[in-house]
Amino acid sequence: MKKLTRSRQNKKLTGVLGGLSEYLGMDASLVRILFVIVLLFTGLFPMGIIYLISIFLIPEETDVM
Repeated sequence: MKKLTRSRQNKKLTGVLGGLSEYLGMDASLVRILFVIVLLFTGLFPMGIIYLISIFLIPEETDVM
């Protein structure tokens, strides 16, 4: 079962979008580009707030050996 986590390896700021891309099975660059486009078209407010909230709600990826 897949679990949404913040990525440790595939991150630029906090790993939220990297983790989302891993969860969705998409390229991380594409997810980041789509996020920025939506962020700009919505006037920064809703997507910015969602991103900030997700930093605290989505757990960080754990090392599983």
